[in-house]
Amino acid sequence: MRHWWSICVLLFLISFNVSLQRKQKKAPQTLSRGWGDEITWVQTYEEGLAKMKDSNKPLMVIHHMEDCPHSQALKNAFADHKEAQTLAKDDFIMLNLLHETIDKNLAPDGYYVPRILFVDPSMTVRADIIGKYSNRLYTYEPDDIDFLVENMKKATVVLHTEL
Repeated sequence: MRHWWSICVLLFLISFNVSLQRKQKKAPQTLSRGWGDEITWVQTYEEGLAKMKDSNKPLMVIHHMEDCPHSQALKNAFADHKEAQTLAKDDFIMLNLLHETIDKNLAPDGYYVPRILFVDPSMTVRADIIGKYSNRLYTYEPDDIDFLVENMKKATVVLHTEL
């Protein structure tokens, strides 16, 4: 009888522990769309601009498409890169868009994906912070993730020196 009692207590503790672990798992943030669930994402460009002005942090806008293999590859590289995730989480207002905005300044050299632009708190699109490719100035490949991180740092440094 004592043996059964011990087994019942043990089973109860195991099921309680499993239940507790399920509750502690953080559900992925739907706005991340796979770009980083630990990052706080804004839903619209207008919301991003407002939060950018309030926080004095630059806005990083990622244009992409769910069915684009280049966008998917860049998203995976960005999500796996620790430094990119930390910078995005701590130093930027983040927005990823599946649809174009009405602001033509966010497509200075055309509408293509993936495309990443930075906007500083003075509401200036940082057209000077570009990627490596002359035919698509604001695109990045998965192998360019370190270059993107350097551009992210540039966007924050310029912010502090210009204000």
